[in-house]
Amino acid sequence: MRNTCLASILLVCLLAAAALAASPQDQPTGAMLLEAARLYDGAAMHRNWVVLVSGDRIAAVGPASEVISTADVRVIDLGDVTLMPGLIEGHSHLLLHPYDETPWTDQVLNESLGLRTARAVVHARDTLLAGVTTVRDLGTEGAGYADVGLKEAIERGVIPGPRMIVTTRAIVATGSYNPKGAPELGLPKGAEVADGIDELIRVTRDQIGKGADWIKVYADYRWGPGRTARPTFTQRELERIVEVAASSGRSVVAHASTAEGMRRAVLAGVRTIEHGDQGTEEIFQLMVEHGVALCPTLAAGDAILRYGGWRKGIDPEPARIASKRASFAAALRAGVSICFGGDVGVYPHGDNVRELELMVEYGMDPADALHAATLGNARILAIDDRLGAIRPGLLADLIAVQGDPSRDISALRQVRYVMKGGQVYRNEES
Repeated sequence: MRNTCLASILLVCLLAAAALAASPQDQPTGAMLLEAARLYDGAAMHRNWVVLVSGDRIAAVGPASEVISTADVRVIDLGDVTLMPGLIEGHSHLLLHPYDETPWTDQVLNESLGLRTARAVVHARDTLLAGVTTVRDLGTEGAGYADVGLKEAIERGVIPGPRMIVTTRAIVATGSYNPKGAPELGLPKGAEVADGIDELIRVTRDQIGKGADWIKVYADYRWGPGRTARPTFTQRELERIVEVAASSGRSVVAHASTAEGMRRAVLAGVRTIEHGDQGTEEIFQLMVEHGVALCPTLAAGDAILRYGGWRKGIDPEPARIASKRASFAAALRAGVSICFGGDVGVYPHGDNVRELELMVEYGMDPADALHAATLGNARILAIDDRLGAIRPGLLADLIAVQGDPSRDISALRQVRYVMKGGQVYRNEES
């Protein structure tokens, strides 16, 4: 009993320390005028523009000579930086930590919910301090509805972290998902199992009722011969999931790496496809026609291969990387909307820019990658009425980085200032 109490006290202390490390910094109440050498508003780069913040909102933006300021407004000169909207991460797993620390299966089967939640508190803080002010978290991977509680803790100011769009448990078909072991064992899964129209309708509604903002479904998985990826749900099953989600005002995101899994998901009406490794010119054109975005998760595959021993820049490029380059290039040629989201959790939280760097390395213009990480993702996730740009009336989620990320995307690693909802969480000058 004594050891249990000590463990509980230690957990509370760790959570409190994590929260205090990135609590909103003390600042005077009232409006603030932010000045910076460059300002990216989500669409274009400007020089000598300023932003007036009042409360949690952007009150005005424009050339310094045109934004009216009064004597009681606190002026903050951020210097030679780029002021821009906070980054919006499209594919994260705050309840996971890097696989080179602990394999996915061991996290799902052996780590307690308390441990995983404590880690997630730290992950949320690291994400925010890296300039990511919003995340779409695509599944707790065996941690139940912990993402709903994490989101609520952030919203209530209990802990610091990004705004969260959550999908809770995700939906998989019987026999397809992991962990797997001896056939006699009924191992817990990293997502919720459901089959058939009636059960899928019930599970979709249940996840919505328990806090899901989006519904995630695995349209295919590695359950074919030799663990090859094959479709899981029929198109009709996927359509029912989309229909139920849509009736509640929610969208569906589909894990799909095969051409057929992607085709079924697109025709069923999902909003985004995750991974898309085997996408073809035909499939990508279908996505364009149906307004479906691609979240390519380039960084996840890169990280997994490095964990396996690949030395990038030294060893020959693996076939998996070459194939991913080709599919991503095909998606760009087709004009598919690209969602910035790297499957972070496979690699460290706070290293989100790794995905943007690979998007540029694989052929995307830096300015387009910057747009994808801000207003582009806001539009894909249908939150552009609140976030993704610097525009009067939107929430004051702002960051400042050293350099010009529209020319060098790696400048996004040099975060100097982070504001979320008018509260400052990072200011290297203070």
